[in-house]
Amino acid sequence: MNLRRSTIAAAISVLILYGGLLASLGCFLDGAAVWQAARSERTWSAVRLSVGAATLAATLAVALAAPAAYALSRYPFRGRELVDTLLEFPIIVSPAALGAMLLIFFNTSAGDWIQEHLLQFVFSFAGVVLAQFVTVLGVAVRVLKASFDAVPIELETVARTLGATPRYAWFTITLPLARRGLMAAFILAWAKALGEFGATITVAGTMPMRTETLPVAVFLRLASADLEGTVALILVLVTIGFAALYVTRRLLGRAVDA
Repeated sequence: MNLRRSTIAAAISVLILYGGLLASLGCFLDGAAVWQAARSERTWSAVRLSVGAATLAATLAVALAAPAAYALSRYPFRGRELVDTLLEFPIIVSPAALGAMLLIFFNTSAGDWIQEHLLQFVFSFAGVVLAQFVTVLGVAVRVLKASFDAVPIELETVARTLGATPRYAWFTITLPLARRGLMAAFILAWAKALGEFGATITVAGTMPMRTETLPVAVFLRLASADLEGTVALILVLVTIGFAALYVTRRLLGRAVDA
């Protein structure tokens, strides 16, 4: 088998793997269960909670990731290699372990003070957002660093020689040229946050109508051996995810045309 055929076969294998998983849902697809899930206030509460928390977590992640990624891309500083290495921390550590670390932190004196005087995180909506934020931040920084690396530093240098301050050059030159990376970082962070489960359930729990996100709802349905209800909620989650990917492709396509 030549290289062309072997690589195409590998690509088709990926399609068969994920396509087979999606097709297996049809074995337990029940129209009544889907209709019931679509009409359920608890389902819509989980949808609103998931979309709202993912949007907030992705926004906060990109807001912090953009300057952090720029620093990693442009400036040498003490600890730079350590920061760059720790970006992989959410990947090598399971989400459940990240959630456990957050719980342990909130059991320290500093964590107690934050919860008593600033904001309650454990078993609350803020805990959902925090768990997702911690999980997706590294991904956002990594994507944005690659985008800033692709922006020629000479353009910033020219802008500064013409009188622009570093901050002004960053906002008017670097960020517009890295807009595709900003969009990609936000969408990837949003999609990952939407499907986040381990850290969320560890920090925020499974309280219906309060901290029950769609992945948590799927887990609870599966734990109760309700396969039809589980499939219905998975379809809701998959539909939202594919819709986000479709919108992303359209937006990135327009950005290229512009």
